[in-house]
Amino acid sequence: MTWTCIRSRIEAGVATITLNRPDVMNALSSQMRRELCEALDEAGDARVIVLTGEGRAFCSGQDLADAKDIAAVDFETILNEEYVPLLRRITDAPVPVIAAVNGAAAGAGANIALACDVVIAAESAVFIQAFARIGLIPDAGGTHWLPRKVGLARAMGAALFADKISARQAADWGMIWEAVPDADFTAVVAARAAHLANGPTRAYRAVKQALRASFALDLAAALEVEARLQGDLGQSGDFREGVAAFLEKRPARFTGA
Repeated sequence: MTWTCIRSRIEAGVATITLNRPDVMNALSSQMRRELCEALDEAGDARVIVLTGEGRAFCSGQDLADAKDIAAVDFETILNEEYVPLLRRITDAPVPVIAAVNGAAAGAGANIALACDVVIAAESAVFIQAFARIGLIPDAGGTHWLPRKVGLARAMGAALFADKISARQAADWGMIWEAVPDADFTAVVAARAAHLANGPTRAYRAVKQALRASFALDLAAALEVEARLQGDLGQSGDFREGVAAFLEKRPARFTGA
C-alpha cells in the first residue's frame, strides 16, 4: 500500500514505520493517524516494529493546522475515534514495538512514543508534555503512561511546567529505556531490533501481556496470569529450542513457534 504521510518497509523480520511529514516536524494529522493504523495492521509478518520519524523530529504532536476552525474541534471525538485505535494497535501488537526517537517528541508525539514497549532516543532528542502551553491536559495516553513510568511528582511537574526533558534525563528517570549518542543511534536501534526479530516472539508477546496487565491486577491475579502464560510457553517450540541451545552451548535459533 502507498501512503502519503508515512513510509513503511519490512526487512529481516523488522517492520520500520517512519512518520514522513518532516516539513511540519511530523505533526499528527487525521490522515497520518489513519495511515499509521493501516501500517501497523500490515506489519503482521514482522517480528518487531520500529516507529521513528523523518528529519529533525520524531513527532511534534497534534497538527493544529489540520482543522479549518481549531475552536470547533471536538477533541473528545478525535481522541476516542482516532487516537485510541492507534494506541491500542501499539500496545496490543503481538510483537515488540520500539519507538526510535530521533528528535523532538512533543505532546501526543511524546505519548505515542511512551506507549511503545521500548523507547530508544538519540541524546539530542527531547520529550515535552506541551499541552499546558495551549491550555490542555496530556492526552494520547499521557495521563496513564507518565505517572507509571516516572512517578506522580515528576509526571505532575512535566505536565504543569511543560519543560523540555532531555533524552538523558528521560533515561535517568526511567521514562525511556536508553539514550544513545546521536552518532550511534541508527546502529543501536538496528541492533536492538535485530535482537528482538531473532528472539522468542511468542515469549515476547506473553511478556507484553503480563507486564501491561499487572498495573490493574493484585498480586494473586498477577501470579495467576504469570502461571498461565508460563504454562503455555513451557509447551512451545521456542522453549524446547532454548533449552537445547543452552545444554549444547550454542546460540538459540528461535522461530516464534
